[in-house]
Amino acid sequence: MNSHRRVKTACALLGALAAGGAAHADVRIGFSGPLSGPQAVVGQDQADGFALALEQMGGKLGGQATTVIKEDDQLKPEIGVQIVRKFLERDRVDAIVGLGYSNVLMATLRRLSESGVPAIATSAGPSPMAGSQCAANVFSVSFQNDGFGEAIGKLMHEKGYKNVYLMAPNYQAGKDMLAGFKRFYKGAVAAEVYTQVNQADYSAEITQLQSSKADALFMFYTGGMGVNFTKQLSQSGMVGKLPVYSTFTVDGANLPALRESAVGVVSGNMWDATLENAENARFVKTFIAKYQRVPSAYAATGYDAANLLDVAVRKVNGKVTDKPAFVAAVKAAGTEFKSVRGPFRFNANNLPIQDYYAFEMVKDDGQIRGKLIATPLKDHKDAYYSACALK
Repeated sequence: MNSHRRVKTACALLGALAAGGAAHADVRIGFSGPLSGPQAVVGQDQADGFALALEQMGGKLGGQATTVIKEDDQLKPEIGVQIVRKFLERDRVDAIVGLGYSNVLMATLRRLSESGVPAIATSAGPSPMAGSQCAANVFSVSFQNDGFGEAIGKLMHEKGYKNVYLMAPNYQAGKDMLAGFKRFYKGAVAAEVYTQVNQADYSAEITQLQSSKADALFMFYTGGMGVNFTKQLSQSGMVGKLPVYSTFTVDGANLPALRESAVGVVSGNMWDATLENAENARFVKTFIAKYQRVPSAYAATGYDAANLLDVAVRKVNGKVTDKPAFVAAVKAAGTEFKSVRGPFRFNANNLPIQDYYAFEMVKDDGQIRGKLIATPLKDHKDAYYSACALK
């Protein structure tokens, strides 16, 4: 495992790194995510969004001095398990945020549930966690994976596509995304292709796509996978000839690398920098000013997680060592904090009830950005909450 990095936040000192044991603080937060490798942009955006919100609150959650301990899971489940154990047994954190991709989160889910410590995912919502493996103290402030696929499936069905080609990486989120798509899309599936996680070369798969008789493509690739796939698809001449729909393949995390390759792609998401509400306008403006880049949905969920915890810590008057009370406060805070995505609340299974949007990537005044074209699903509940025993 990479040596851990600790981020002690205290007013203007937010972001300063310190080695060794965590200094005493009223609230300790463990953050884990992919901070190296092809998917590092995903983890870094979550960390930066969380840090920005904390900075705006003077380095405090609920008025309590806060220490954030950051760890890199490298997109490896076995490392995620080690990190969670360290957070709980050595660092004795009061809450855990981030929790990586769905493969990492699923590997740690049982240990998280047993701990009783509030755990808030900011980039994953695997279907088992939403259903039979739900836990009272495990939340997702991001999404249930299927939701994006469901939104785009509904949109493509309404647009009349008859034979759609499906592609995703072979892990829980990829399977969930395509399952969600097929739940709402009622036409034929030309092919359902799963590729290796962190695959770099998609030439063989694109050749197969070109020879298919599909009338559109739906794909799910994040971070570096999304950049590589979309660039190679564009270079093949397919973008523009074949309608391309995606989730997380083309978003704020990838646009700086994709540029013109992204134009014309329709992307489903629960957030975009162009959404018009007061909280989002403030978030986007301050994020760009601090980090000199447009935030992605991952940054938005990190930002939301910090604001959610701020409300929760305040509700328990800073007494975060009372785990059941703190968990209940996190659940209640879901209806009180102001999300940058618009409407938000937790369902019984601790997954979001929220709107899902569709954005077309356009070139506007020299900039590539998302243009809102539809809201396929409003106030949407995931398909698994009825299997959750929580009420």
